[in-house]
Amino acid sequence: MQAGPRDVAQIRLENALSLFEEFVRNTVKDPDAATLRGLERRFAERLQIQPSYWSQIKSRSRQIGERLARQFEQLCRKPPGWMDLPHGPNAPQARPQPPSGAAGPGDDAQPRDDDERFIVGLVLTYYRRHPQRARTRLLELLGEVLMPAAPAAGPPPGNRANGGAARPPAPAPTDDPHSLWQRSQAGVAPLKPRR
Repeated sequence: MQAGPRDVAQIRLENALSLFEEFVRNTVKDPDAATLRGLERRFAERLQIQPSYWSQIKSRSRQIGERLARQFEQLCRKPPGWMDLPHGPNAPQARPQPPSGAAGPGDDAQPRDDDERFIVGLVLTYYRRHPQRARTRLLELLGEVLMPAAPAAGPPPGNRANGGAARPPAPAPTDDPHSLWQRSQAGVAPLKPRR
């Protein structure tokens, strides 16, 4: 059963407040009122929103929409869909369902650590600055790395134990790597023109 829009809005608000409490706990041991105001500003900066917008969210003047919820999750390193599920002590333990089009928890598409996040960020920065050049170069590079080396020319050397007769050839793979790579390349969608 799906929660109604009001329920999702309330859950997202509670989760946003929970993220702020987590931020405060990780930043300051015993915050006072003045420190909290400064932390609210820093938390808003971390979420890449204006402090006044964060204040409006807390006062329920504004709701957290789909895009902002995904932004909170990404910047606070939560799994996709985390903001849409209750996480309090009485909340049912359920795995977050990723929004449509996002990789699920079982997928290997999400970076696992800081090194992988760095590489993904680096590639995205390159791609966003020079999309066509990055696409071509990355496909070339990945083709070089992922394609196995060409087999040595000629039949394998004979085996002296059976009188020098050549070994029978290995069975041909059902899907040679080159055709697999060509199909993978063909499956990459063309770039959309910029507006």
